[in-house]
Amino acid sequence: MTKLPLEDAVARIEILNDTLIYQGFRRFESYRLTLHTPGAPTISQTREILRVGGAVGIVAIDPAQQAIVLLRQFRLTAHVATGRGELIEIPAGMVEPGEDPVVTARRECIEETGLDPHEVHPLFTCLVSPGAVDELAHFFLAFVDATDLPQHTGAAGETEVIRPFLVPLDEALATLDSGAHLANGYLRMGLMWVALHRDEVAERGRAWQAKWAPVAAE
Repeated sequence: MTKLPLEDAVARIEILNDTLIYQGFRRFESYRLTLHTPGAPTISQTREILRVGGAVGIVAIDPAQQAIVLLRQFRLTAHVATGRGELIEIPAGMVEPGEDPVVTARRECIEETGLDPHEVHPLFTCLVSPGAVDELAHFFLAFVDATDLPQHTGAAGETEVIRPFLVPLDEALATLDSGAHLANGYLRMGLMWVALHRDEVAERGRAWQAKWAPVAAE
């Protein structure tokens, strides 16, 4: 059994060439490199990367109703990959250059749910698809009062149709093992975190209600 730390490590590589293949909604690049791995032969690789950068995913829960705010939104990639383009998702969005992901998370929660959490709690960070995309996702927990959840949301000027809806938290978590067609990775990872931390979620929800519920009622 290995005695190395169970964590990612710095790689020793030499980038020989990087080329912009296409600049559209996303940046697509090609790299030629030499990889030096301890105990293995040196190899050359050519790889393409879709550059996305930082992103956030927000698990938005109404603690009073014990429900989670989810979104339904069209995604072309889902339509092409599975034939089910109307994805169910959690609120999410891209981090602007130089922006703190905490700021991004609150902004995206407001834009996509119409609800202000006032504060967000960092959960974990992960690479969504490291074989081809550099998207680094920062997950957050947020609490909201979803009494007046709007039917449609989205930032002005963005060509998207977002439809928020509320689901009992127990019902949402049950879908993880139900065989339901839920392909969005952000959604599944967010629900899995909640399933593993129900007591923590409940405690933080009560603290949020004590602090912010009076503000929301004004």
